[in-house]
Amino acid sequence: MEHCGNPARIPETIRRFAAWRRSAGLVPPASATFTVFRCDPKSIPQEEFRIDLCAGTDRPVPANDAGVEEGVLPGGRCARFRITGHGDDLETHASWLYREWLPASGEELRDFPIFCERVRFPPEVPENEAVTDLYLPLR
Repeated sequence: MEHCGNPARIPETIRRFAAWRRSAGLVPPASATFTVFRCDPKSIPQEEFRIDLCAGTDRPVPANDAGVEEGVLPGGRCARFRITGHGDDLETHASWLYREWLPASGEELRDFPIFCERVRFPPEVPENEAVTDLYLPLR
């Protein structure tokens, strides 16, 4: 499910996405949860902000009123940064990956945006036990 526009409205999109997931039988932990970050929120106007909320499945996604479309996260090498605890502010960690780790690593970026997997998250676990893996796709 794509979220377009003001980042302050992301919780509304998450609620709609969660409702669709329940109706489709794709609930965590049986279905992995991903977020694809399509832009740098500091470099664009709020109305152009975009992220994709994703649920892992090997089944086709039928047309639906929620606007969820089928897509694929491409396989390949990635740098992974694991965050334990509150995972809402990923910008600091993403900035570190881009500004510090990447230049020192000798690696090159692949043509796919940074994304994360919400491995464990509330309400299934307490906030301090949440786990988020941030992935930087590499060549």
